[in-house]
Amino acid sequence: MSKIIVEDLNFYYGDVQALKDVNMTIEPNEITALIGPSGCGKSTFLRAFNRMNDFIKNTSVDGSIIYDGMNIVDKDIDVVELRMKVGMVFQKPNPLPKSIFENVIYGPKRHGLKKKHLQKELVESSLKQAALWEEVKEDLNKSGFELSGGQQQRLCIARCLSMKPDILLFDEPTSALDPISTMKIEDLLVQLKEHYTIIIVTHSMHQAARISDKTAFFLNGEVIEMGETGEIFSNAKDNRTERYISGKFG
Repeated sequence: MSKIIVEDLNFYYGDVQALKDVNMTIEPNEITALIGPSGCGKSTFLRAFNRMNDFIKNTSVDGSIIYDGMNIVDKDIDVVELRMKVGMVFQKPNPLPKSIFENVIYGPKRHGLKKKHLQKELVESSLKQAALWEEVKEDLNKSGFELSGGQQQRLCIARCLSMKPDILLFDEPTSALDPISTMKIEDLLVQLKEHYTIIIVTHSMHQAARISDKTAFFLNGEVIEMGETGEIFSNAKDNRTERYISGKFG
């Protein structure tokens, strides 16, 4: 059973249409990569899954994104609850100006988790899931800003995981990182898909090929082609997909 079903999704920034009749199914416990040139609509599409586009003025949307039996495009959806289920990690690491411990526990504390022993257990389990625990377990009171860029990004992933989400969104999570840190994040995402459904926007064809199960190619707000990653990269059906993947444009 599909985790998410997108049907005839259109999105507008004022009079500019950014997404055009997008149809897609997202399968559980897979990594779905969204690729395409800058400005093609893939980040707009990603943000639609947790309604982050709501923060942008003069936008409108129609169509449907069916998740957990509800159309999350509807105006009466509880957006706070939705964002607890659909976590997001951004392009640049954005730790809070707090300790490592307080970074991870920030969301659960705001939602009522007060008992210290439960907080400690959740921080440890989240940092372990984010493959960061062994590196920071002796320094949990240290500022998150003192970590390296790659560690900061894994801290942001741990902060996201502490909310016990169902779906994880990643918007170019390694574009600001060095190759070793990038490899650690990629390995982590492959591990996390055992427990989560993951959607990632990436400009790296190598990254999409290495870690994703499905790949969708966006161009001018449309999904040109979507399928098994191996098939998309070795035997694209649309000439525009093949040209983009081979570096002939974009």
